[in-house]
Amino acid sequence: MTPLNITIHPQDDAQIEAVKAFMKALKIKFEISKDKPFSLTGEQQKQLDDQVGLDKKHYTDAETVYGDLKNKYGL
Repeated sequence: MTPLNITIHPQDDAQIEAVKAFMKALKIKFEISKDKPFSLTGEQQKQLDDQVGLDKKHYTDAETVYGDLKNKYGL
């Protein structure tokens, strides 16, 4: 069966433990993600949306920039 992502919003550690116990009682395998959700402001989202359609020839990948900086400053 395919994995299903479920997001819960517990109010305290006791609720987390209750969910764990419930899943174990039903013999359902589960994982708890440590990823913290984040949200963008409207301005940040607009900036990202605007960049999606830009020509890729105007961009330099991070490895190239890193290499250039290492060479320039002798790092």
